Amino acid sequence: MRIGELARVVGVTTRAVRHYHHLGLLPEPERRANGYREYTLRHAVVLARIRRLTELGLGLAEVRDVLADEEGKDLVEVLTELDEDLARQEEEIRGRRARLRALLEAEDGLPAEGPVSPELAALFAGTAHLSEHSPMAAKDREIIAFLETAMPAGDRERMVASIGEAFGAPGAVQRVAAAYALLDALAGVEPDDPRVEEAARALAGCIPPGLFPQAGEVDENDGVVRALYADLAPAQAEAVRRTMRLLGEELR
Repeated sequence: MRIGELARVVGVTTRAVRHYHHLGLLPEPERRANGYREYTLRHAVVLARIRRLTELGLGLAEVRDVLADEEGKDLVEVLTELDEDLARQEEEIRGRRARLRALLEAEDGLPAEGPVSPELAALFAGTAHLSEHSPMAAKDREIIAFLETAMPAGDRERMVASIGEAFGAPGAVQRVAAAYALLDALAGVEPDDPRVEEAARALAGCIPPGLFPQAGEVDENDGVVRALYADLAPAQAEAVRRTMRLLGEELR
């Protein structure tokens, strides 16, 4: 058989056949006197096996390991590991679909910040009036949505739970609204304006203890921290810096 015939019979492309030759998965055939390579039934059998293994989800490195064992002793072990990995993926997909259903079925619909956890979506829905009147509140929601995505699962859940508890405290919403108003007023002033300290203390009073356990150790050279501060007006960024220092002092 020529390479085109072999590829057509097994159901792969000639490019795939050449790639398998390059990786050493499929032996190179003998060349006839006219220079053409002549493939045998053995090549077709090996190529068909490669196709079946890759369709099962094995990577080419794993396929090489299986083919290297003439008696197939490792095949059961490899396929068992593959089955376990697929089971984990199925569980993750079921969890993701459950979260998607919760978001799609939420009475308040998806938040403007995009898909977030159902818990954070509910929190955003209950405090939507704050961001409607405060640019800083709207920016804060974006930052919280970003942090929820970037944080490890356990930290993410603790953050959302802490914020929810803070908003549930008596008078908390009013205090948060006042802090946002102070921060909004800093948009056009200098970082040394006296109102910066007032805004920082107001904001620190709204943040639940332990929400930022490393508040006093924020590395301002960190790329993410720099980006967050750069997205704020200079006086607002200074107020947030002072807030983090105040929280750090409370934790000592």
